Amino acid sequence: MPDTLRQILASESALSSITLRGWVRTRRDSKACSFIELTDGSCFKGLQVVIDASLPCYSLMSKILTGASVEVDGDLIASPAQGQKWELQAKEVRLLGEADGTYPLQKKGHTPEFLRTIAHLRPRTNLFGSVFRVRSKMAFAVHRFFQEQGFFYAHTPIITSSDCEGAGEMFRVTTLKQGAPAKPEEDFFGRPTYLTVSGQLQGEAFACAMGNIYTFGPTFRAENSNTARHAAEFWMIEPEMAFCDLQADMTLAEENVRYLVKAMMTECPDELEFFNKFVDKELTNRLQQTLDKPFERISYTDAVDLLLKSGRSFEHPVVWGEGLQTEHERYIAEEHVKGPVTIYNYPKSIKPFYMRQNDDGKTVAAMDLLVPGIGEIIGGSQREERLDLLTEAMAKQGLDEETYRWYVDLRRYGSVPHAGYGMGFERLLMFVTGVSNIRDVIPFARTPGNAAY
Repeated sequence: MPDTLRQILASESALSSITLRGWVRTRRDSKACSFIELTDGSCFKGLQVVIDASLPCYSLMSKILTGASVEVDGDLIASPAQGQKWELQAKEVRLLGEADGTYPLQKKGHTPEFLRTIAHLRPRTNLFGSVFRVRSKMAFAVHRFFQEQGFFYAHTPIITSSDCEGAGEMFRVTTLKQGAPAKPEEDFFGRPTYLTVSGQLQGEAFACAMGNIYTFGPTFRAENSNTARHAAEFWMIEPEMAFCDLQADMTLAEENVRYLVKAMMTECPDELEFFNKFVDKELTNRLQQTLDKPFERISYTDAVDLLLKSGRSFEHPVVWGEGLQTEHERYIAEEHVKGPVTIYNYPKSIKPFYMRQNDDGKTVAAMDLLVPGIGEIIGGSQREERLDLLTEAMAKQGLDEETYRWYVDLRRYGSVPHAGYGMGFERLLMFVTGVSNIRDVIPFARTPGNAAY
């Protein structure tokens, strides 16, 4: 493989006769030479290339505009310019692909809204190149965290007949022609099937055989929501642990967040500096506080109480027995705790059938981990391992036991206490980058009315 800019810029000494390939971010000319800022996406920084006017290839300069791709042979030398250690003294320049004056990424500021309309080009910008390098680093760090903890990586199905959340907001998968009578037995799978909203149920089957597992993949919600935190297609990190209770579940979730924040701060310093300067000036401080300050834990009942006593006029009324809204979550994390906080023991009436019922008869062993700027980033629970209580909860929520027979079998044959959670990968990325809209941390966002590319 040819050398990348990332490798070249890390060099401790000058280099002779190297070849670099990349895209032109800017070009400026003087009487004696031209200067190109070359980038190849491998790192945040570009490299200045100096092309002397005496070179035979200099005649190409009129065609080498912003956005063009080039291949440059030359020597890496110490740069006399401030703010850069190296520059490339060109010996030969070859134009690989032209970009004319219609190239939309010129040297000026572009809004995220505009860049969403050219999602195929936005990774070439400083902002989105940084976001997607961080996305790559964070994805690897997710696997590293669980592998270091001894977890097994399980692949759960994307097409499923089970609705994990019981909310019905699922995309149907079918080969039946539009307008034809609904006959599931004649469909491809012989039954109604959907794009998964979670790999949790299948993950539990693996946990109840292999101990600790995790799945990390795409999930889908047919929820007609146009908020900055919701997308129709997103990635979920979902560990499931056998012989585990809610307390251990919360501890792992907190350790998971800390590990990924530390990875961001140590492995993406250039991107973090950029985000802190141009996206969110409090980002570095907030991430450092996440590492330094213990996570707090507050019961749902106490959280409702503190919200009622806050004196704050919320858009959505605070009522025990109803879900906490984003404004409630952010108040708790940003103003009351001033850091990450885990809310636990939610009313069973607002939670799915699989969550373990507490002895009070009113709540379940559920938890949500909230962070400043986002609100909920993780949701999890201890799973109901008792057969009679699980089937009772399914009946109350109108679920067909036959459809979930395989899941119920896990309680019939060697049931054990077990727990798990789901972390929204994109919400994690929003937290560690300061980017405020989920559409801007997904390469090609899928939201209501938007499935381009």
